[in-house]
Amino acid sequence: MSPERPRYAFLGPEGTFTEAALRRVADEEGSEFVPAASVISALAAVRAGEVDRAMVPIENSVEGGVSATLDDIALGDELQILAEVLVPISFVLVGRSGVTGLGDVRRITTHPHAWAQVRGWAEATLPAAEFTPASSTAAGARLLLEGAAFDAAVCAPLVAEQTGLPVLAERVEDVTGAVTRFVLVSRPGSLPAPTGSDKTTLTVPLPNDHPGALREILDQFATRGVNLSRIESRPTGTGLGQYFFSIDLEGHLAEERVGAALAALHRIFPGVRFLGSYPRAEHRAAVVAPHTSDEAYRAGREWVEGLRGR
Repeated sequence: MSPERPRYAFLGPEGTFTEAALRRVADEEGSEFVPAASVISALAAVRAGEVDRAMVPIENSVEGGVSATLDDIALGDELQILAEVLVPISFVLVGRSGVTGLGDVRRITTHPHAWAQVRGWAEATLPAAEFTPASSTAAGARLLLEGAAFDAAVCAPLVAEQTGLPVLAERVEDVTGAVTRFVLVSRPGSLPAPTGSDKTTLTVPLPNDHPGALREILDQFATRGVNLSRIESRPTGTGLGQYFFSIDLEGHLAEERVGAALAALHRIFPGVRFLGSYPRAEHRAAVVAPHTSDEAYRAGREWVEGLRGR
């Protein structure tokens, strides 16, 4: 008897960049893809055991962090990142039936992050057009098929192919070469094995705001030779001035220097949350100084133990 097919949630409907990211790591024939109406509902399905994993956007090279993902994985029941995927982003403008040119466009819909990446083009080309946010780029485009009160939508070229909606303009993004980073998330479990090119994600809440709090965090990594690839502050939602830091670092928890940094950080900020160690999408190995290598840590430990054993 064959095992049950794994279920993957993704920000839907079909045709989103999130689905494209999911197809990089999962085969639809051997699994089941479950479209979700939002990032939060996709992650909720993982927590509830309705799906095994979820693919969600977490960062864009133009717009920065995706707040819905960063906040939900930091503040909700614990989840774990298993992998990351980088997807190049390019957009087209599609029109509803009857719209034949840019001169007919008065109302546009798309996801807010997509709009942020085409806003310059839209203001220069369609200065009078009104924007209304949609739950995803694909959802916005499909609204045109349902008779919604929009003239056009910004979406992925794949959506135009799937729906047959007429393309009014291509490559409407303001920055050529933009990339969105997606992460595959599950309930907490065993870690992927170290590859030598890994990333670790964690969040650090500040129990009280005081001078040098950020430096206390950074010092734990700097003194152990751990490079940070992303750090940003996010509000906890519990009141003004209450924040946590969302951090990506180069390295795997199994590495001595990374484990030592997290242990030291936990002593100062016990609320630190570990969100996973996983292979980097770029497959670029971290540069580790000789004095912060695993061998150096073991040698130092053996030296101290020898002194204690005299």
